[in-house]
Amino acid sequence: MMHMTFYWSKEMTLLIDTWRTSTFTGYALSLLACFIVSAFYQYLEDLRLRLKIASAGKPSSSSSDQNQIDSSSQTPLLRKSIAGKWSIARLAGALLFGVNSAIGYLLMLAIMSFNGGVFVAIVLGLTIGCFVFRTADDDVTLIVDNPCACA
Repeated sequence: MMHMTFYWSKEMTLLIDTWRTSTFTGYALSLLACFIVSAFYQYLEDLRLRLKIASAGKPSSSSSDQNQIDSSSQTPLLRKSIAGKWSIARLAGALLFGVNSAIGYLLMLAIMSFNGGVFVAIVLGLTIGCFVFRTADDDVTLIVDNPCACA
């Protein structure tokens, strides 16, 4: 019978019936796998965001490009170009999103085993993965012009 409250035991079933642990070694290896997969989840999310930022590119400041940007800002949102919609970077980003979503749902289901060790291993993996892989979020700078600022 499946547990409906958190419990602490080396004997557990994780995700599938064949992934059962009854020894401390098997339990420790399962917790290590949960930790590594949750850190890998953060790595893939960082990779996906970096790909999205790199594929967006920065517009150049030449006047012909500026006119093109101005005219494109006046076109309706529903009228996007097909070429930009099917780029390799966009397809790769969608693939990374799908893989990352699948991993995220599997981590959620692992936590729903209600084993306290699995919960701690996944939360620690996500935390350390965020610290190691997601520190690049600081490199993205947002500049906001405030025309109402008093001088």
